Amino acid sequence: MKTILIRLVACVCLSHVLQAQAASTVELNVSGRITPSACAPSLSDGGVYDLGKIAAKDLNSDRPTLLPATSLQLAITCEAMTLLALEPRDNRLGSSYNDSPNSFGLGLTGNNAKLGFLLLTLDTVLADGVEMIPIGSTASSSWSPTSILSHHFLTAFAPKDVFAPAPVQQLTAQLHVAPALAPANTLPLSEEVPFEGSVTLTIKYL
Repeated sequence: MKTILIRLVACVCLSHVLQAQAASTVELNVSGRITPSACAPSLSDGGVYDLGKIAAKDLNSDRPTLLPATSLQLAITCEAMTLLALEPRDNRLGSSYNDSPNSFGLGLTGNNAKLGFLLLTLDTVLADGVEMIPIGSTASSSWSPTSILSHHFLTAFAPKDVFAPAPVQQLTAQLHVAPALAPANTLPLSEEVPFEGSVTLTIKYL
């Protein structure tokens, strides 16, 4: 499905107070741009990593248990050369056991105990036949190299040693998924406890 991006910018302007009288009007401005090129992201295996059942006795009692990591192939296909970034969203926000702001949650138990966390990294980036690196930014103005995906910043792609986003049309990368479960002594393990991480990767046009 083709998509367009319309960016809404609201600006509230208040005039100066004159002779102790409040202004009686306020102004709203709406602006944006429509991009002619749309991009579609996809993940191998449907973006699903099923760890199956894990025995409670295999969990560390007082520290997180690192679970087997895996890699999925991320592909981005655009209709034309497009300047873009990835904007991750943690659909289990607030449930990460890890103190790192760049970790994603694995959900909560019935008594609101945090089940674990998920770390996502990118490497082996190839765009239109050129090797690239992932770069991150919190404001789309200054960028620096990082392999980490985070819901606190955008991730774009650039040629090596060039720390500014480059337009792409066909891109592939390896998305590494590293989950971990919270210490056993923080979890109610008298019955089966499901855990599930969920992350949405959205294309943001720059």
